[in-house]
Amino acid sequence: MAFAVSPDQILRVSAPDLVRDLDLLDDELWKLVDFTADLKRMPRRYAQALEGKSIALLFEKPSLRTRMTFELAAKQLGGDAVTAEGPIGAREPVKDVARNLDRWVSAIVARTFAQETLEELARWSSVPVINALSDLYHPCQALADVFTLTEVFGELRGRKLAFIGDGNNVAHSLMLTATRLGMDFAIATPKGYEPNQEIVETADRIAQSTGATPTLTHNPEEAVRDADAVYTDVWASMGQETEAAQRRKAFARYQVNEALMALARPDAVFLHCLPAKRGEEVTEAVIESPQSRVFDQAENRLHVQKALLLMMVG
Repeated sequence: MAFAVSPDQILRVSAPDLVRDLDLLDDELWKLVDFTADLKRMPRRYAQALEGKSIALLFEKPSLRTRMTFELAAKQLGGDAVTAEGPIGAREPVKDVARNLDRWVSAIVARTFAQETLEELARWSSVPVINALSDLYHPCQALADVFTLTEVFGELRGRKLAFIGDGNNVAHSLMLTATRLGMDFAIATPKGYEPNQEIVETADRIAQSTGATPTLTHNPEEAVRDADAVYTDVWASMGQETEAAQRRKAFARYQVNEALMALARPDAVFLHCLPAKRGEEVTEAVIESPQSRVFDQAENRLHVQKALLLMMVG
């Protein structure tokens, strides 16, 4: 499926920024997945592709995978990365932050509490802004996830991805990305924790053209039945700590355990964006099972973000 390209033939994305998943056109999404495979297989080909370029990383939320993989991606491509932690726009307006950074760096990667912060950065920055997580989207995670699934299954069209738990940012990006690739997407949430309705309607429109089937349910067994991949995330994300006890009660029957996994296809894989709270949204037995691909996902954040940086900045 992968195609070989030389560093001076790298496809450039048409949108100036990636703040929402749909900023990547359909053909750019497919080509990014293919390019990631090429880059993962032959990383030395691109070792100097970002020479002389620096990436600014802005983190309002703590991070292990996102920070490490973006820093390593820039450095392994011959560039550099500088990181700032803390609220964006607290000491000075977001528009001033953007117009300072774009004088110094070639791209801005931001992990924020609010999608509006990313939109404001993109509005005022003359260099690409990349969403490294917001309250609505997590496109880099979804890209790594579908790439991981191509490594397992090859062709994704007609496969089924089931998401169990909170209708959160990861669920939103997965729903949009999976349906664009022709995957059936089933999500099971407790009542009151459904995904954003506007994003659901967008996924429904996409599915009409790709042949995918999106399904929303409150029944985890229904969502998982005959799935090729079963995905979950923590029940209380960063910023929701005060809701943790309430959420544990609401999500109690949405744990991914061996009994639930048994309803999926025999060769189904388990996915999680990490960090995981073992014993809550997933059992130790499932996350440590041969079906688990969680550390492949974590590794592939590095490779897919390399490809993304090259396509937007290189």
